[in-house]
Amino acid sequence: LGLRFQRRFLAARQLCCFPWPELEETLRATPGTSLLTDILHQTILHPLCVKYPPSAKYRRCFLTKLIKKHEATTAEPLDELYNALADVLNEEESTCCYKNYLLPGGESVTLSESVAIVSGGTTGLVTWDAALHLAEWAIRNSGVFSNRTVLELGSGIGFAGITICKTCSPKTYMFSDCHPYVLQQLAENIHLNGFVLEPEHPRHAQKQPYSQKTGDKGCPKPEVMIVELDWGSVTQKQLLDLQPDVVIAADVVYDPEIIVALIRVLQKLTPCRAERNPPDIYIASTIRNPDTHRLFQAELDRVGIGWQVLPAHSSSSIFLYDMQPNITLLQLFV
Repeated sequence: LGLRFQRRFLAARQLCCFPWPELEETLRATPGTSLLTDILHQTILHPLCVKYPPSAKYRRCFLTKLIKKHEATTAEPLDELYNALADVLNEEESTCCYKNYLLPGGESVTLSESVAIVSGGTTGLVTWDAALHLAEWAIRNSGVFSNRTVLELGSGIGFAGITICKTCSPKTYMFSDCHPYVLQQLAENIHLNGFVLEPEHPRHAQKQPYSQKTGDKGCPKPEVMIVELDWGSVTQKQLLDLQPDVVIAADVVYDPEIIVALIRVLQKLTPCRAERNPPDIYIASTIRNPDTHRLFQAELDRVGIGWQVLPAHSSSSIFLYDMQPNITLLQLFV
């Protein structure tokens, strides 16, 4: 029983997917406090969470629930658990927090995010499920990105791109967005994950270039840039300067007006590579409004952009997100 719970625990490590139903039973069957101490040190007291703490509200809820499960067993109190809760209760609430994601190879992605879904007039300061879905697909299909130039449309605060840069070995990765607060937060997260700002780059005046040193195993890290890209005004020349081999986007199909601008950008990608193959394009979406997503598909058909739905993951998830049937990944053909 303890081993089964620990396997589920290691696959969860977050309040939303934590195996709470089994915890109380497991604590009753496991003498002492060693399991509880292990849980505490692999969640709230994990070095990543100590250095880059999740929101105080999240940690308070997690510890409160953990204490209730522990007290239900009538076991001896664990001082470390109550001290951790006391520390969190003394913290002031902040408008920002950190989220940490463990990658299959042992590395991690740490993001500074807003605690509010809408902040600064934008929803781009949080990570959405479609970005997690896209990043997971990329890890399982790393050959699509290996040694290639990648352009991400609507990067937000950078989860998908940073994950791809750390796991898929692209040659060049170009994050893009247009909201000033989002660009600022994106740059902060790129720095936070080990990327260093380089001197002026010759390719395009609007780019803010970054690079990352060689990794611990001697693998070259990609050249990484931020591109301020407004879909409503981007020109073919700007896209010509970028010359992407792969174009990706996550959670950008949610408003009919945005769909029109996105379609125009996708159309402009075709003449960018007159003497080369068109870029591979992948767009992940959470279908909140079926009519909006059908409109996107209809607009693709209208302008002659082919598309197909890629199959969902067949094995267990790498990241924790709501595995709903309404998260879909389209491959486009321009």
